[in-house]
Amino acid sequence: MVSIAYKWLLVVSILVYHNSNFKNNGPVPHPLFISVTEIEHNQKQKTVEISCKIFTDDFEKTLRMNTKEKVDLLNPALKSQMEKLVNSYIQKHLIVQIDSRQVAMNFLGYEQQEEGITSYFQVENIASIKKIQVFNNLLYEFNVQQMGIIHAIVNGTRKSSKLNNPQANALFEW
Repeated sequence: MVSIAYKWLLVVSILVYHNSNFKNNGPVPHPLFISVTEIEHNQKQKTVEISCKIFTDDFEKTLRMNTKEKVDLLNPALKSQMEKLVNSYIQKHLIVQIDSRQVAMNFLGYEQQEEGITSYFQVENIASIKKIQVFNNLLYEFNVQQMGIIHAIVNGTRKSSKLNNPQANALFEW
């Protein structure tokens, strides 16, 4: 679901890096701190599918800040433990309301995709949607430059919002 948005993000980050100011015979790094969340209504199955893509290194550092446990999202031996950390963190920092009612996001798991971790959630029994409100402060405690891109798709109509830390609320209406 997020692959197009992530590829766009990758292109932007490459362009920013190559167009950064050059000093002392070298580029000045311009890091990009971003998460991409996609919320899509599956009308046939009456579900809402949610995915969150976060750069792996930033996510691991944030989880380390918030827990005393060993954090290694890519270690297969720790997968079960990491799933609990990922689910717990995202459930606290991403809250979705559909038609003014907070919904329960069922965690389906996560996987590594390119340079990021994509986490998957599903909401059951959603026949129609008129409004989606999103609270998203993913990784805001990690970096003051953190951004959150949110895409919401209902009845084939895509709407997007960009949140800059500390802004954490987005509203989509159809």
